[in-house]
Amino acid sequence: MTIRTLVWGENVHEQMNKTVAEIYPEGMHNQIAKLLAIDSNLSVKTTTLQEPEHGLTDKVLDDTDVLVWWGHRAHGDVADEIVERVAKRVWEGMGLIVLHSGHFSKIFKRLMGSPCALHWREAGERERLWVVNPGHPIAKGLPAYFELENEEMYGEPFSVPEPLETIFISWFQGGEVFRSGLTYRKGAGNVFYFRPGHETYPTYHDATVGLVLRNAVNWAYNANRYPELNTAPNVPVEKAIEPITARGGSLHEAGEEGFR
Repeated sequence: MTIRTLVWGENVHEQMNKTVAEIYPEGMHNQIAKLLAIDSNLSVKTTTLQEPEHGLTDKVLDDTDVLVWWGHRAHGDVADEIVERVAKRVWEGMGLIVLHSGHFSKIFKRLMGSPCALHWREAGERERLWVVNPGHPIAKGLPAYFELENEEMYGEPFSVPEPLETIFISWFQGGEVFRSGLTYRKGAGNVFYFRPGHETYPTYHDATVGLVLRNAVNWAYNANRYPELNTAPNVPVEKAIEPITARGGSLHEAGEEGFR
């Protein structure tokens, strides 16, 4: 089994900010891909915002089992049509890993149906991530906690729906805490939000972060697809599982389409 993994990167800060370019000379998306490629079970490709259809054509998504998403500055530049295309694939069973500032991406807000807002501070603080669900597959091989010496602070409240599972809770040097690893199920798709990854710090050079990402892709993988979850087909009387006779009025008999 090979998990076809696609890393989507905004690829904007690397072109505009010297600090980011020095930390990620090949682009953040390519560095994330390097961390994932350590797992021989993953077949990893990358694409960026600047590609036609943002690199997320129907053909590309057909060949993707798990999509990893990093964005920040250009959330608004992502076309709504592409957001809906990705959301449809998640509902059908494609896995989605949303990283750091991706909490404010159109796709995450679309799937969460909430503001996805939080408090933040860019001060290079130490972040300590506590593993609060050590038996979860995403936490496999991790210590009780791990630390990142420099990170952007995200603080509660985090206005997302109650998660299926909480894997990590972060403490920051300035005193704030944050739910930093959350899982969701949207239709048949597994979704994981992982907080660390501010572009001006070398988070995606960290070995433990790499282990979390590899675990997350393996967890999010679903071999099956369920396109029927995005449709609302009519089941005619004659195709009912048990024999029935239609009773009462019908919008369809009146030539109306109803809600569908």
